[in-house]
Amino acid sequence: MPAVSTYTDLSFMSTDGLSLYARDYASHGGQARLPVICIHGLTRNSSDFDELAPWIAGLGRRVIAVDVRGRGKSARDPDPSHYNPATYAGDVIKLAHDLGIARAVFVGTSMGGLITMTLALRRLPLIAAAVLNDVGPIISPKGLSRIAGYAGKACAPASWDEATDYIRAINLPAFPGNDDQEWQKWARRAFAENEQGQLVLRYDPNIAVALQTGKLKSTSWAGRVAFRRLAHNRPTLLVRGALSDLMEEKEAGYMRRAAPTMLYAEVPGVGHAPMLTEPPAREAIQQFLSQVD
Repeated sequence: MPAVSTYTDLSFMSTDGLSLYARDYASHGGQARLPVICIHGLTRNSSDFDELAPWIAGLGRRVIAVDVRGRGKSARDPDPSHYNPATYAGDVIKLAHDLGIARAVFVGTSMGGLITMTLALRRLPLIAAAVLNDVGPIISPKGLSRIAGYAGKACAPASWDEATDYIRAINLPAFPGNDDQEWQKWARRAFAENEQGQLVLRYDPNIAVALQTGKLKSTSWAGRVAFRRLAHNRPTLLVRGALSDLMEEKEAGYMRRAAPTMLYAEVPGVGHAPMLTEPPAREAIQQFLSQVD
């Protein structure tokens, strides 16, 4: 039986004055251990963790799932140039400070993993351990191109059925096993009804400017340094979707050679990015967390 998704709404202010949001899942199921901070992918939001977070909370860890600025219930930034991992990392540092969290385990999906690696450069003591979900310092141009094909582009479905069809269309190659109920759940995570009753995506289209203009590169020197600083100094687990077009075998192979002590788990039958509810992912995460205080 899946864990019940119960949480407290958190609001906090960024250093540049934006109102930001996170979900706070209280720990239960045993002696409290280090908290976990979950960070979602580019066009996603904290609801992606509404099954993973309560499950981790049941292992005795408080879980904070953030809405990165411009997504979900967090405010949109009037300056699109602020939509970058350095700014996002600053927001996470502010959140941890406000909550009195000195150390946490980070779970970063896609963009969330890039933010986690950026944190390793800016505030390594904050990171006790890290799970990188289908992302690393080198990502495949194939996956970037696919994401650029839909991220930030106009989408105004006339009904929840149309919203579900849209979500299915852009994700089906990566999740061929999803049933209709799962696609409907994903649509509710991705869209919201505005005051006029129209369905709108739960993110600012400007979050994709760097991707659409080619400023987001598949690799960088700083990214490789950040990954090594993280994986050489903190317990790190890489989870990869076996069908992933963003973290293909070549990119995963580089990471495993660059950080031989990094743990690795592959999720069969899914692409970018695993939801971390799949049995192989959960088994790997549970074992990983059991080794972290």
